[in-house]
Amino acid sequence: MPRTSALLSPAFSDATVADAMRVGIISCPADAPIRAIAEIMASYHVHAVVVEGVASETGPGWGIVSDLGLTEAAARGTLETTAGELAAPQAATIGPSDSLTRAAKLMSEQGVSHLIVSTEPTTRPLGILSTLDLAVVLAWGRDRA
Repeated sequence: MPRTSALLSPAFSDATVADAMRVGIISCPADAPIRAIAEIMASYHVHAVVVEGVASETGPGWGIVSDLGLTEAAARGTLETTAGELAAPQAATIGPSDSLTRAAKLMSEQGVSHLIVSTEPTTRPLGILSTLDLAVVLAWGRDRA
């Protein structure tokens, strides 16, 4: 049986981050305990939570706690950790008009599976882009034969 999708997207080579991203974010404050992060991930069936107010060189910013980061903390037995301590201090960001090819390169270079989508790193994120979002465009993009 041929696989089909109701999702229409441009060819990967022509697609922008805006074509593939999830609009809006699921977030928590930097002082949220690890259990709260796990509850958010389990309740919303997501693999990453955006963390507000993560300390960085330029002041409070945005970070990401992924399911892998949560798993690593659990494996180390550091269950008293907060979201701000777990989140990378400089989460990878990308603009909505950037190409998906650029997004894939950035994910690969930084070893991350999620990018915060923002017009500027200090402004509230517009959404998030994950490796699964890239896979959807690769699988169902219009250039598919």
